[in-house]
Amino acid sequence: MSYQSALSGLAAASNDLDVVGNNIANAQTVGFKQSSAVFADLYANSIATAVNNQIGIGTRLAGVQQDFSQGQTTTTDIPTNMAINGNGFFEMQNPNGTVTYSRNGQFVPDKNGFIVDAEGNKLMGFLANSQGQLNKGQIVPIQIPNSSLLPPVATTKATFGINLDSGATTPTTTPVNPQDTSSFNFTTSIQTFDSLGTPTTINLYFVKDPNNPGQWDVSGGPAGTTPVAMGSMTFDSSGKLTSSVDSSGNPSSTTGQFSLGISNTDGAANQTITIDLSSTTQFGGGSAGSTVTSAPSQDGFSTSQLANFSIGDDGTITGTYSDGRTATLGQVLLANFTNPNGLQNLGNNQFAQTSESGEPEVGVPGSSNLGSVAGGQVETSNVDLTGSLVDLITAQRDYQANAQTIKTQQTIDQTLINL
Repeated sequence: MSYQSALSGLAAASNDLDVVGNNIANAQTVGFKQSSAVFADLYANSIATAVNNQIGIGTRLAGVQQDFSQGQTTTTDIPTNMAINGNGFFEMQNPNGTVTYSRNGQFVPDKNGFIVDAEGNKLMGFLANSQGQLNKGQIVPIQIPNSSLLPPVATTKATFGINLDSGATTPTTTPVNPQDTSSFNFTTSIQTFDSLGTPTTINLYFVKDPNNPGQWDVSGGPAGTTPVAMGSMTFDSSGKLTSSVDSSGNPSSTTGQFSLGISNTDGAANQTITIDLSSTTQFGGGSAGSTVTSAPSQDGFSTSQLANFSIGDDGTITGTYSDGRTATLGQVLLANFTNPNGLQNLGNNQFAQTSESGEPEVGVPGSSNLGSVAGGQVETSNVDLTGSLVDLITAQRDYQANAQTIKTQQTIDQTLINL
């Protein structure tokens, strides 16, 4: 029996060497989880009831267990790289449509905008519509179109911060003429957008009322057109705006706000823009005269091209566009298993579900018992290289010891033969 025991020991030591060698070989494989060989002893079947004289007949490989503990994360320069901090696997779809699972987050966009790994497997999750709303009813491969655009938004409101010089004198020329600076006291402008994203420069003109030093008339319109009267503003003796009326003399619903209608000629819808001058003051302007006290702003946008994107802890992919707007593009999902060691290792950093692993629990990163996602990072192998080298020496020693058992038994046999 010693031959059989020794031979099984040699096989076990060889298996141990294989497992340790595989760990060492994958010490730099992103997302790799180290394994350990599990052995069981062997005994011959016996119908005897006595158990105090059983002699074992060796060992066998009972299984190979993987250690799914967390590996360290390292930062990369690729925004689509991802690392899982905690439990879970990325859900992938291979070119044949089969779903697999992985901890390797070395993802890049392919030519069609799908986020894929080195083997062409597509990352799964939720996609967002053009309004940035996630479709949580369907898990699909995540795709970020290379030509992703945000539609234009027509301007509905423009806000100005202005101080009108209380010492200004009434212009000598009427009516307001953009080409004649003697027909107005002060002018300012802002760029707005129509429903097609076409920019339009809106000019405003301010004229001090000849009969009321605390009143200013406001007119405006697109550049290159004749300004239209919008209304007037009245200030008290401290320079504070107290009231305003529209061009028909009706009090403004909100003091300092006026409506400016624009007839677009590029096929865009006509629009009405609220001109907000509620923060306007009337103080002495000194040598500078009337001035803009804060940069004007408006709520419209032109068509915008996707510039870059980032990935949040909850797997949300947020795109940043050329005009500064942001929008949700999709969300990465994670899957976890009751028994990760029951997964079938397919190689290429991929695992497959089995009856031993149980059904996957798919959800948003950070929810339930799922880990979070770190964008622009990858999870390194959790192989303990120092420990693996020690294991290598141990496996080598075991192999040599079992070989010595065979040698010893051979010597005994030779002695018996020589009798």
